[in-house]
Amino acid sequence: MTVSGAHSRIISGHFMVTFLHGELVTMSRHLISSSLICRCSAILVVAGSFFCCAQTPTDLQIDVGNFVLYNYDTFDTSQFGTNPNPTNIMMKTYNFHIAIGDITTVGGAPAMGALLCRTMPMFVLSPTPARGTQAIADTTRSMTDDCSLEIMTSSGRPVGTIYYSGLYGGPPPPGAPSASTRSNMIVTGGTGAFYGVRGQAGQISWMPRVASVTEDPANRRLNGGGTQSVVLQLLPMFRPQVVMTTNGPAIVHSSDYSLVTTAKPAKAGEILVLFANGLGPTNPGVEFGKPFPAGSAQTVNSPVTLTVNGSPAQLLYAGGYPGAIDAYQVNFQVPSGLGAGNGTLRLIAGFIMGDSATIALQ
Repeated sequence: MTVSGAHSRIISGHFMVTFLHGELVTMSRHLISSSLICRCSAILVVAGSFFCCAQTPTDLQIDVGNFVLYNYDTFDTSQFGTNPNPTNIMMKTYNFHIAIGDITTVGGAPAMGALLCRTMPMFVLSPTPARGTQAIADTTRSMTDDCSLEIMTSSGRPVGTIYYSGLYGGPPPPGAPSASTRSNMIVTGGTGAFYGVRGQAGQISWMPRVASVTEDPANRRLNGGGTQSVVLQLLPMFRPQVVMTTNGPAIVHSSDYSLVTTAKPAKAGEILVLFANGLGPTNPGVEFGKPFPAGSAQTVNSPVTLTVNGSPAQLLYAGGYPGAIDAYQVNFQVPSGLGAGNGTLRLIAGFIMGDSATIALQ
């Protein structure tokens, strides 16, 4: 993280700090750290700024409903979308189609959005092809598709888009998640919370309703469709990370702004303040690589969740820190019933999970 100059600010009445030339220094009674520790296995330098590069892939399952594949069984454009009733047809080699479905869950959490795919001519490959309908090849595939997942929160707020393309059908690639049962697709990019993402994609299941292109797509939800579960193995450009200091995670007590330590552990129901990187775009937003402005709250746009020992914590605030680049403040309440000792804290933003951090509990 690169920060130009020195800036200090109190956010939501909690913990004033100064970010000075990439260093985190408290302005309360206690010194937390004189340096940030970037927890990753590689550093990417872009335009003079340093970014942590995630090297461990994240598996993300996306479930889709009302999934309909509209097959071009005619090229008479005057017939397109004229039939208000559901249709069911057979897919054939050499056919074009376009498919659409509604995103229902992302990583097990309720979500909204759309899956949109287009197929160039369907062309089935097989080492033992059926005559007239399949092509001989060393591999077994159904077609090539280009797909976009436009993901929204359950309330309809845009989060970002993930784009993937490649070979539908047949076995997943070597190293694919164990849940993946078919297809060999490439994640080539993303927008919003998924900016710069790369990886691979497959399917757990693929059960569309195959309709005629003459069916009115405005009635898709009324006429019903099938389902699909996509599994993505992603290498995000950034992922949520708790800032680490030389004395442990940058998590402080809101009552006196002292660091949470084994000598002064967190209590159930207590409000803590955490500092993090990699939470993604904010509202109303700043340009990528620019510092968060002072004078206005910059709340994290993507869904943010935090767990301690697997128990969800109540999130009170998550937003960009004024004057800093890719630095965020998260205020949360410690869950009850955790017991004493070291707890495991996990931060999730934009459906991407960060590495765990250890927090002392009383």
